[in-house]
Amino acid sequence: MPKKFGLNELREMFLSFFETKGHLRLPSFSLIPQNDASLLLINSGMAPMKPWFTGEQEPPRRRVTTCQKCIRTGDIENIGHTARHGTYFEMLGNFSFGDYFKREAIHWAWEFLTSPEWVGLEPDRLYPSVFAGNETTPADDEAFRIWNEEIGIPAQRIFKFGKEDNFWEHGSGPCGPCSEIYYDRGEQWGCGRPGCTVGCDCDRYIEVWNVVFSQFNNDGECHYTELKQKNIDTGMGLERLACVCQEVASLFDVDTVMNITNKVSQITHAHYGETAAKDVSLRVITDHIRSATFLICDGVLPSNEGRGYVLRRLLRRAARHGKLLGVNEPFLYEVCDTVIQENEGHYPELRERQDYITKVIRTEEENFARTIDGGMRIFSDLLAGHKEKGEGVFSGADAFKLYDTYGFPIDLTREMVEEQGMTVDEDGFQTLMQEQKERARKAREALGDLGWAGVEFGKDVPETEFVGYEHSTFPGAKVVALAVENEPAEELMPGVEGIVVLDKTPFYAEMGGQVADHGQIVIAGDRGVCFEVTDVQKNKGGKYMHYGKLVEGVLKVGDAVRAQIDGQRRRAVMRAHSATHLLDKALRTVLGDHVQQAGSLVEPDRLRFDFTHFSAMTAEELQQVEAMVNDAVLEGYPIRTDVLPIEAARQRGAIALFGEKYGDTVRVVDMGDGYSVEFCGGTHLDNTAKVGPFHIESEFSVASGVRRIEAITGRATLECMRGNCCTINAVAEALKAKPADIVSKAMQEIQEIRELRHMVDAFRAKDAMGEAGRFLMGAKDVDGLKVLTATLNDAGADQLRKMGDFLKDKDANVVAVLSSVTDGKITFLAVCGKQAVARGVKAGEIIRSVTAVCGGKGGGKPDSAMGGGSDVMKLDDALATVDDLVHAKLGR
Repeated sequence: MPKKFGLNELREMFLSFFETKGHLRLPSFSLIPQNDASLLLINSGMAPMKPWFTGEQEPPRRRVTTCQKCIRTGDIENIGHTARHGTYFEMLGNFSFGDYFKREAIHWAWEFLTSPEWVGLEPDRLYPSVFAGNETTPADDEAFRIWNEEIGIPAQRIFKFGKEDNFWEHGSGPCGPCSEIYYDRGEQWGCGRPGCTVGCDCDRYIEVWNVVFSQFNNDGECHYTELKQKNIDTGMGLERLACVCQEVASLFDVDTVMNITNKVSQITHAHYGETAAKDVSLRVITDHIRSATFLICDGVLPSNEGRGYVLRRLLRRAARHGKLLGVNEPFLYEVCDTVIQENEGHYPELRERQDYITKVIRTEEENFARTIDGGMRIFSDLLAGHKEKGEGVFSGADAFKLYDTYGFPIDLTREMVEEQGMTVDEDGFQTLMQEQKERARKAREALGDLGWAGVEFGKDVPETEFVGYEHSTFPGAKVVALAVENEPAEELMPGVEGIVVLDKTPFYAEMGGQVADHGQIVIAGDRGVCFEVTDVQKNKGGKYMHYGKLVEGVLKVGDAVRAQIDGQRRRAVMRAHSATHLLDKALRTVLGDHVQQAGSLVEPDRLRFDFTHFSAMTAEELQQVEAMVNDAVLEGYPIRTDVLPIEAARQRGAIALFGEKYGDTVRVVDMGDGYSVEFCGGTHLDNTAKVGPFHIESEFSVASGVRRIEAITGRATLECMRGNCCTINAVAEALKAKPADIVSKAMQEIQEIRELRHMVDAFRAKDAMGEAGRFLMGAKDVDGLKVLTATLNDAGADQLRKMGDFLKDKDANVVAVLSSVTDGKITFLAVCGKQAVARGVKAGEIIRSVTAVCGGKGGGKPDSAMGGGSDVMKLDDALATVDDLVHAKLGR
């Protein structure tokens, strides 16, 4: 029988074992791939080490061991339904980069699994497999010989499988034949079919180890070339090994995972074994909250695309299964502590970021809760409509409606529909999605670039060379193309708006969030040509299109011109742009590394910066960020720009925008010799001191998980400060106080105003009660009930309520309808005393009848109800019906 090691114990045991074999233990890499556009999330132990396998980078040591966090969502629909599928798992691995190869890897795998000092599994229950070969790749006879002759496994217990089972590759990159090790769990786990053996789909023979002999590189097109160095990539699922050692049915029954499920059960009051449906929901919640906790810890935030969409999908799927278990309030965030508690020994960063992780999950739960209830009602109605018609397909139009209006991902709709035994018309859904994207594209085009975005110039017009980093005025430019009203032209006449294309230009074209330069294109001397530039755009052909108006002379293709930008405006833009980099640095420092730039706009002395963050910034956080930027300004950091190979830029720690495509070389802006280092093609100052005073004007949400800061720099900040000083002085004069005392003086004045308002409100209330008493004295007697109606001038709803409460408290037999007309709208209040209600007269019924006469509606409780009306001319008629309504209720 295997030893019953805990999951955390097995992880430490594996890493320690390979340390004894000369391996360097490394911590798990982030789930977010670094410099690898081929992966959305890390999905295997070797994925973060691709450059070490290919030889592009030098590894820290030739032998490495890790326990790597992994996320795979390809089988997300199977989560909870099977014992094997999970989105989050940990991969134990030992790696060799051109050091040892097959012999050592096989021997060490066998030693770790079978040695009594380590895991101690029974050798006769272990079965290896090797690659059988195919028409393009030979069989792995070397691995077979090692297992057979050196380890001593009989040939009949060594299984040979094809490429699908025994050739490891995951997209492009290093790959090769592999040797798997299976563990026989015993007949009780088998399918009972004759011939059940290694390779059967049942749960008897479970793979616990996979040794990949990384010999080839796959270019992504199934073309294999020999690697310069032969590598070892071993993968063993930690949860799967724990299943074997703990003799449990699935990864959900492993100790650390089951503890999470127990927490979910405690909250939901659902327990394993009650029903199959509850078991599925418990597993889904357990798996997804594990994944979400680790994703958020590594900096992923919920969004509608990329890895953020993976996280949002997991959280919303888990939240929906919580609803299936009867939990209608946010609860996933409560499970975080258990996830962290079970994993913090190896991942201490979980505990360090617990508050942040919890806030992100709770915020996403609350956001989803606001949409799902209404969406579920609509879904139920749509589903019922299909079923009434006997349809087995949920229409693409309905699925799109749920997505577009209620934020239901197609995956969620598909899952809910399949639970009802139906399918979704996903082709129809995708068609509508494409139509929406096309409408959005056309709308963007309609906004235009002065309406001329579609101008195309021939190949004879060269790409424009930008010389604006070095020059603000460039006298040696040449006009290579002109356009007027969307058509190429040979010349521009005075007063005409058009486009000028130059062979070289100092004008920065709008891109990367930085606005374009303004200025002039001129010809001095007798011709006296002047073209005022008001915008610059770069088209797909690399031409800088200078938009503007010719104010003097005639400009022709081929003219030699002087291009001169508005230097003062450029400097103001550079102040804002350099401040944007400092702001990015400050936000990452104050809020955390999860902050990612999500967009920006840089204008003269003004900036707008969008960034990923889950909640509104506190006043203290905003003050910290603003102070940090101003500190960097006061330090006067030098600003240096370099053009570097992209790998050299990354090694310097330069921050790139996620999703942006970069060439082989990039421009790097370095402030303070490493204080802030970013990829950037914009224009910048040469010293942070020139930014001038920096001030944050506002911070608010622009999308789920995306915040926006608007700030000012330089002269704009100085103007703001002057304006504030003028305002303070004016307020001080009005309050007859010194500027330093205006806060205390204002608070004193406010307190006095509150006291006066309280006195006025008390007087009005007393007066209203007196008026209500007079109304009561004039009430009609209707079979023992006191019925009255009255109209008050400009009385608010609160005043009506107070009078109504007074009347029904004063006399238990009262039935009163009060009204007030304000701005052509009628407000009604009906009240009934306790005796009136006991005799069947109800305020809610009276108010509905009365308001209907005036073209309105209302409702409420038996003793008090309110409503409104719009036809003032029928107010008297409405009040006149009250006596008859009471008579009718009393049966008279």
